[in-house]
Amino acid sequence: MDLDTYWFVQYGMTTQPYEFTQGNIFHLLEPDINQEIYGLPGYLSAIPSTLLNESATLFRRKYYINGSHAGFIMYMTDAAQNQEDVNNIRQAMKSAKGPGNFRNLFMYSPNGKKDGIQIIPLSEVAAKDEFLNIKNVSRDDMMAAHRVPPQMMGIIPNNTGGFGDVEKASRVFVRNELMPLQKRLQELNDWLGEEVIRFEPYTLDIEN
Repeated sequence: MDLDTYWFVQYGMTTQPYEFTQGNIFHLLEPDINQEIYGLPGYLSAIPSTLLNESATLFRRKYYINGSHAGFIMYMTDAAQNQEDVNNIRQAMKSAKGPGNFRNLFMYSPNGKKDGIQIIPLSEVAAKDEFLNIKNVSRDDMMAAHRVPPQMMGIIPNNTGGFGDVEKASRVFVRNELMPLQKRLQELNDWLGEEVIRFEPYTLDIEN
């Protein structure tokens, strides 16, 4: 296998691959235990969580746009109600539907028991898909894959204590995550034999 030859390939039947001159391409390899050519990105493990987060958002949006689900059940057991009034209530609730609206259900059981007219919420039960839990857990998976502190991404904490000192978090993030990436990019200097990539020391101070 020739690891020193690189090609530029475009999609299409009429395109021709272009072969680069050997020694003109610097390939910064990513690690992979199964092969030694392409490597795997560090965020690969978070792709299912990213897709789940997107699916949860799209499902909830379509759920509200659809408007064909029940909002509540009106349960009437009082036999003293006039039948014409019952029919009018039923018709009014049946007509209260459409895009963006909840469909309400009406049940008439003339037994004359306690609590003759009840409003039973149904939308939260019918739509119970653990939306918030899915969003939070999948978000945490994505942050863990990229290893970025939440306070540096503008995320509101759920606890009263918050995420802690953002300055300390930023310094640890730079030390543990950014500096290793900078060291890897500086491998190009060794390959070229001269310094073409240089990074300034990290500081929170703003120079005017």
